[in-house]
Parts: sequence; structure tokens; C-alpha cells
Amino acid sequence: MKRDSEREKIALEHGAAKLFLQCYEKKYGTKMRNIWHNSPSKPDISCYQGEAKLDIEIAHLYASEIEAMAILGRPLSISMQRAIAQLAQDPNDSKLCTALQRLLKQKATKNYNSKRAWLLIRNASPLWAKADFEAQLDNIIIPTNHPFEQIWLLCDFYKGELLRLA
Repeated sequence: MKRDSEREKIALEHGAAKLFLQCYEKKYGTKMRNIWHNSPSKPDISCYQGEAKLDIEIAHLYASEIEAMAILGRPLSISMQRAIAQLAQDPNDSKLCTALQRLLKQKATKNYNSKRAWLLIRNASPLWAKADFEAQLDNIIIPTNHPFEQIWLLCDFYKGELLRLA
């Protein structure tokens, strides 16, 4: 089971990195190439931004742990299924900021063996789209002390809608 979850994690990270590199290259005209995965003391993946090595820590944003379980195809109890249904009924603004703030705070406490580390957050929740993030930009607080040169958000799981947060 551990092996399957590790493979799933690597596949999710690889998919996020590949989409990000394609979007970044298209938007900024900078070649982004050669994705490889790292050991735990480094950010999740490394690549080349032009000729310079770049390390990227990847995180997936979900509205809740139960939503993550549902999206990842985990079995859900009846009470969990009810919680998912309720999640879709609640206002999105506060959930978006709460989930994003929690993720940013968690990543800000990490230390990486890297000269250049970026954080890439990939929205995995179907509740939010780019317009939702743009509407909340003024409410998103980036922790002052974090190990990242830049922080990026892929606003959609499949599309290349990028926002730079820091």
C-alpha cells in the first residue's frame, strides 16, 4: 500500500510540474526542461529554467481532507459523503482562504537543501477556479519567512491558469 501511495504522489507531482513548466514556458518564453524527482531533504522536483537549475516544492490544494480522499478515489463512509455534499453548499470564499493559508503556513516552516526553491500549489478542488483566487488575492497572506524564491498557483488541475502569489 505504501508503494502505491508513493507512486500516486510522484505521479501527481510529475503532472503538476509538467503542466507548470509548459505554462511558464508559454507565458514567459523561458525554456523549462528535464523534470526529475528528489530525496526528501530537497524540494519534490528539479528542472532547468533556461540553463539554471531550479527546485520546485509541489503541493495540492483541497477544500478539506475529505474532499482530497474523494478526489483521490478513497472509500468514503456515509458521513464523509454527507460532508462532501455540505462542502459544495457552503460559501467558497472563506474555505478558499482558510485552505490556502493552512497550506502556505505549513510549507513556510520547511527547510530545503536548495539554492533556488519555488513553491507550486496546484488547485485540486473543483470548487474553485482562477476567478475565485483572483477575487481573494488581497486576502491571501503569505508568511513573511518562507524558504521560497517564488510562490506560484496553478488555478485549475488541468488547465494552465497561472497566478504568482509571491
